[in-house]
Amino acid sequence: MGRLPSRRYASEDLHIRGVLGGGVAQASRDQWSSSFGFFAAAVGSAVGLGNMWRFSYLTAEKGGAAFVALYLVFTLVIGIPVLLAELTLGRGAQKGPIGALAHFGGERWKALGALFVVTGFLILSYYSVIAGWTLRYALESLTVGIPRDAAAHFGSVSEGADAFLFHALFMAITMVIVGGGVSRGIERVSVVAMPLLFVLVCALALYGATLENSAGGYRYYLNADFANALSLDVLVAAAGQAFFSLSLGMGAMMTFASYLPREAHLTRESWVIASADFGVAFLAGLMVFPIIFALGLQGAVGESTLGALFVALPGAFAEMGGTGRFVGLLFFVALVVGALTSALSLFEVVVSAAIDELGWSRPKAVLIMGVLVTLLGAGAAWNIAVLDLMDQVANNLFLLAGGLALAVFTGWVMDEPIAEARAGLGSSRGLGIWRFLLRWVVPPVLIFVLWHSVPATLENLWMFFAG
Repeated sequence: MGRLPSRRYASEDLHIRGVLGGGVAQASRDQWSSSFGFFAAAVGSAVGLGNMWRFSYLTAEKGGAAFVALYLVFTLVIGIPVLLAELTLGRGAQKGPIGALAHFGGERWKALGALFVVTGFLILSYYSVIAGWTLRYALESLTVGIPRDAAAHFGSVSEGADAFLFHALFMAITMVIVGGGVSRGIERVSVVAMPLLFVLVCALALYGATLENSAGGYRYYLNADFANALSLDVLVAAAGQAFFSLSLGMGAMMTFASYLPREAHLTRESWVIASADFGVAFLAGLMVFPIIFALGLQGAVGESTLGALFVALPGAFAEMGGTGRFVGLLFFVALVVGALTSALSLFEVVVSAAIDELGWSRPKAVLIMGVLVTLLGAGAAWNIAVLDLMDQVANNLFLLAGGLALAVFTGWVMDEPIAEARAGLGSSRGLGIWRFLLRWVVPPVLIFVLWHSVPATLENLWMFFAG
């Protein structure tokens, strides 16, 4: 992918568009220094702990290759259309979610942008707790090794002061990187982290292929159970995964797109990001399941996703001696890298909103918002039940509701979304279909998913607070 226009050229373009379009443009706004930098950061946002394990887990449990086929269909009809909508709004307004919605829809639409920011804030507050676990396990694999009694070890470090300490440490790392800005902070890390993640996942997948009994993992992962895949539960899961895996509904892609110049080809970027996201997620399954089956841990797969990642696999790595310690180090480093790239995008949503809407400097926004996120995550760090509840609220309510509203806004409210999407180096090919999907396909599908996920979430909320 070629280089983007120089920062000077991009700033001049922003100034001209601000004057001619009557909008507010910030000539000093940071820009990605290359298209690969934006690509790496955007894919890094999409590829996180959910892709490294959740996609593999759902694929194995809900139809194998049949689930993958469903996921790809929903990615085409939901994921890519909403992704392109976020990129279009962010690049067009050169603002984060709140400013972008106000720019194209007026002040009354600021509330939707605020929902995106709140969602990113909430997700990061508990996501960094889980990321802190991966950071601890990576450091332990490098230094002292993981104890053989992995279950007791996880029980002692997953809640309480230890969990909060590593949550705070992970947030501090995130704050330092985002504090460096878009091109000097997020981009510099992403262009190294994403290739590193790809190499680690490929290396572990190749290692898993050499293990005895790994074939059972491939069969479990890629079984083609079409009868199971067509059930209501699996349809909802596939639609939800297609939406969640691309970091949609939380303003991350909109915020990253706000640092793009006018010349960016948004249609191409949408397809490339979605393809890379799926590729890494699929490779992660080829990494995890052969190792799980070769080590005889298949019983842990259906019990708990956290149990497999932080109890069963670490325990098996500990039993393998020196080889297991090295493989475990690579495995948890890959998880840390995936977690970090996603955390950077979530935190940038919050920081960008503070800079754009409150007029704060980046250092001030990073410090204040970072401390607030860390404090909100304290509840999740001290109690896994709180973490699980926060995850349900964010994923089953906020993300889906935000994505639904975004599709309605772009499809029905925004003036000339096709003209905005094809601006610069874009083209109009397929954009009529894009708007049709946003109007007539995405809303019904997301309403369908909400209809089946909201009751259970509200019930869990009631039980948590009542019990």
